[in-house]
Amino acid sequence: MHVVVIGAGIAGASVAYFLARAGAGVTVVDAAQHAASRVPSALVNPVRGQSGGVDARALEGMTFTWALLRELGAAGWTVPHGQTGVLRPIPDDRTRGRFERNLPAALRHEWLLPADAPEALAPGWAHALHLPQGGWLDGGALADALLGASGARVVRGRAQDWTARTVTVNDATGSTGDLHADAVVFCGGSVGSTWLGEAGTHRMGTLLTLDRAVTGVPVSFGAYLAPAAAGGVLGATFETPAPTWAPEALPLGSLGWLLGKGAALTGLRGARVTGRWTGSRLSGLRAGPQPDGSWRLTGLSSKGFLLGPLLARELAAQLMASPESPRPAG
Repeated sequence: MHVVVIGAGIAGASVAYFLARAGAGVTVVDAAQHAASRVPSALVNPVRGQSGGVDARALEGMTFTWALLRELGAAGWTVPHGQTGVLRPIPDDRTRGRFERNLPAALRHEWLLPADAPEALAPGWAHALHLPQGGWLDGGALADALLGASGARVVRGRAQDWTARTVTVNDATGSTGDLHADAVVFCGGSVGSTWLGEAGTHRMGTLLTLDRAVTGVPVSFGAYLAPAAAGGVLGATFETPAPTWAPEALPLGSLGWLLGKGAALTGLRGARVTGRWTGSRLSGLRAGPQPDGSWRLTGLSSKGFLLGPLLARELAAQLMASPESPRPAG
């Protein structure tokens, strides 16, 4: 069986990896533009946002992602990461109550006084929630490792159109050609969805890269500080949601807001900003077979590294077992 996967972010790379493990031949179409998965340091954090929401599959997804990193490491693929835990400073009793109502009993956690937290917090925090099973990872390195380990053929270009079994690709030279397959999976993300002309919800976010890690454990509330493969990051997804993807930008006001959030978490402790990374994420999860006969894994939003590999494995298994899939000879 041969499958064409459109997109080489965390969704597409994960789908390619699990399809290859199941015995499929895989071709990945990679436009290599505006890739939100190539974030220098992404949190693997089951307790989301300032509301403390926990996805129904967050614990399963987190456990699966860490196991996948160990599997890749054992096979010789290096993905910088740290299962160091995540620290969530909480501003007041009301917010703590909201977080407590969302915490599943199975999630390991502890409530700490700010003075007892594993990182020195800036003044003004009322509580600190420590999540020892969380951590951070290098998004681009994980996508690259999955794609490399899959052995997939990579075609550089933009998928202009597709059906259940054919993808029309415009490559870097401007040439257009068709790829034929037994199945097609779209994992195009924010920019890919916009190229299709689809309506959606897109959120722009920025990470400032720092010359050193301000904290050894990711610290997150409204924004986050975390270690990275080189130095550290201060980041957040904070721009106003938009109906389409837009070119990456960091308005001056947003830069000031982000620096202020970092100071409010722990203070930046003299760390220097060395650069920035900006990307757009698509909300509205769509996973599985589509009405046109193709398949899809998109709309993971900020949960790409928490849920993406788990959902990709399930999609790959479903695709390989589908009645339309060719059966191996014999």
